[in-house]
Amino acid sequence: MDSSFSSGVASPKLLDQVRNAIRIRHYSLRTEEAYVHWIRAFIRFNGVRHPSEMGAREVTAFLSHLATERDVAAATQHQALSALLFLYKQVLEVDLPWLDNIVRCKKPARLPTVLSIDEVDALLAQVSGVHGLMIRLAYGSGLRLMECLRLRVKDVDLSRREILVRDGKGAKDRVTMLPGRLVSAFREHLVHVHRLFDADRTADRPGVYLPYALERKYPGAGQSWPWFWLFPAERLSVDPRSGIERRHHAHEKGLQRALKAAVACAGIAKPVSVHTLRHSFATHLLEAGYDIRTVQELLGHSDVSTTMIYTHVLNRGGRGVASPLDRLAG
Repeated sequence: MDSSFSSGVASPKLLDQVRNAIRIRHYSLRTEEAYVHWIRAFIRFNGVRHPSEMGAREVTAFLSHLATERDVAAATQHQALSALLFLYKQVLEVDLPWLDNIVRCKKPARLPTVLSIDEVDALLAQVSGVHGLMIRLAYGSGLRLMECLRLRVKDVDLSRREILVRDGKGAKDRVTMLPGRLVSAFREHLVHVHRLFDADRTADRPGVYLPYALERKYPGAGQSWPWFWLFPAERLSVDPRSGIERRHHAHEKGLQRALKAAVACAGIAKPVSVHTLRHSFATHLLEAGYDIRTVQELLGHSDVSTTMIYTHVLNRGGRGVASPLDRLAG
């Protein structure tokens, strides 16, 4: 057995190769952590053997173990398979025929949870401060959780009432609206944000994180106001990749806890997450009569078929079809 596996854990050298391959492709930190986790679990499950010594049988056994013994969701099993495919194709550069023949689990087709207008109104009545601004923005602009948190000052145009979402899902940029009701709140918010920016500059702290080696291409950009976080964290934290202590954007847990508390206070008996606000944004636009192509662009969907799911949530087939019961005279 390879001495690097004798300790009972995956070889640090192999995992470093995985991390390097992920970072070269600009995958997110979350993806990196998930892939490393599943690759390590796969190796341990198969007796700490090197992946180059294994093949379709071991991969299939591992995926079956996840489904039958650990009872993981289809999405989780799919993520584990994606991690292993990445390992073999991108890291080990092994292009084996069996990789394409692995049976992928079928994800169940589920309709998204959507809040009514009244429920959104009740929810927003329970939130205030920075988290309240984030929640209103997520609903009013149709943003995903991390799209909201990763916004920079330069991405918000108050005069044009636009938000530029950079590097969204699928590494795509898009423009969505900034609700007019939030313009005044954002002006006040930016005053507070600028105080944090000034404090960092006065203390000569490292600039904020810049993606894709922009820090080398544009030295000092991380210390400039346009690149500062729109929702910065109040405290400094250590960058998990570089080890530099700097100011990061607000943590998603704080927003998620604030939303959970607001849902409870509003008495909403539905499972609500930040993504539920995005679903509600799309549905309410369609209910207001906006065409599905417009909604598709605002959401950043590559295919209109993805956006079509919201026509089912309307319970009108997307064509204003009324139930025959509602047409009865009595």
